[in-house]
Amino acid sequence: MTTVPHAHRPNYKYVLMLGSMCALGAISTDIYLPNLPDVQTDLGSTAAAAQFTITAMMVGNAFGQLFIGPMSDRFGRRLPVLIGVSMHIVVSLLCAFAPAMLPLIVFRACQGFFNAATAVVAMAVIRDRFVGRDASRLMARLLLVIGVAPLFAPTIGGYIGDWVSWRGVFVVLALYGAFLLVVVLIKLPETLPPERRVSSVTSTWKGYLVLLRDRHFMVLAVLPSLSTCVLMSYVVGSPYVFKQAYQMSTTQFGVLFAINGFGLVAGAQVGAAFMKRFNPAVMLRFTIPVMAVLTGWLFVVCLTGIGGLPLILVSLFMVCFFINFGPPNASTLALGRHGERAGTAAACIGFLQFGIAGMVAPIVGLLGENARAMGTVMFAASMVAVCTVAIGTPLFRRGGAAQMDEAAIRPIGPQD
Repeated sequence: MTTVPHAHRPNYKYVLMLGSMCALGAISTDIYLPNLPDVQTDLGSTAAAAQFTITAMMVGNAFGQLFIGPMSDRFGRRLPVLIGVSMHIVVSLLCAFAPAMLPLIVFRACQGFFNAATAVVAMAVIRDRFVGRDASRLMARLLLVIGVAPLFAPTIGGYIGDWVSWRGVFVVLALYGAFLLVVVLIKLPETLPPERRVSSVTSTWKGYLVLLRDRHFMVLAVLPSLSTCVLMSYVVGSPYVFKQAYQMSTTQFGVLFAINGFGLVAGAQVGAAFMKRFNPAVMLRFTIPVMAVLTGWLFVVCLTGIGGLPLILVSLFMVCFFINFGPPNASTLALGRHGERAGTAAACIGFLQFGIAGMVAPIVGLLGENARAMGTVMFAASMVAVCTVAIGTPLFRRGGAAQMDEAAIRPIGPQD
């Protein structure tokens, strides 16, 4: 079994802290979802523009990770996350007072940019201390904390919207940011000592060239983004599919999100249990084809209408349950190949994850804002994942999984 690079084992407080950091982006998205139609009406805009506030945040997050990751390799892990969370508080309050749709879109993009600091630093901290199965299990455990956002955030956001309007949602996000800032100040250790930091800002950007030349890294880095495309196609499309096409109330929609959020959490923990027995590449070789089968079944159900709403809900739950089996293993394998520049590698993964998902998610609206459009995009993203791995890595060939696992446990060396 792979051992950790440092003599450290995280307790539940450590996992909760990193999970709360990673959850900032998910909470900022999910708590706002039930209020999309109200934002559209209040600001006198269109459904596409309201959906674009989600896309803008994801694109902002993508570019934020691209910038913040190298900075964390140069200046350490704590400083970037403290600045990012502080700015999240400011921008959330600006969103609360946005006078029109265009300023709101701009503010949401800025919110995503600064939120990126929490996710990229959390991933870099994990790679600073863990590799192999240990890293995969820790990432999977983080999903337990992150998964609480889909469980409760839409319901809370719906109640806040009914009580004080959608603007109150952003005040709550600012308060969560203030809480997180205190937690990071007190609890987050510096895991990148000065002797392991990049010697100059210029060197941090050269790290991207190293990553781009590593074909296996790039394939592994893109896999979490394709899983996010599957999830975000559901997240962005579901308010219109279920609240408009199936006439669900805000409360019913919140319950639906909670059930599927429970599936995300439960699936992540089942996946973590499997990670005790199987290496990351073996897990990945199994999960990618299974996800394609599940989304393919959902596509058929949405296309034909067989079973009606109940079968759509069951199929969605199956997808949500299984979707978190793959990303922790893909991220572990990718980060393991470049532990000496973990911040830059994590940023590359995050950029692809939010950038690609941010571009793909609006396709649901363009195809019709209905169940068929949602199922189509989810299935297409899963098939692209299968083809990408089959063409770009040896994972599906004899001995390929062992080869990829071995490449992902390299010791961390000094940076240039």
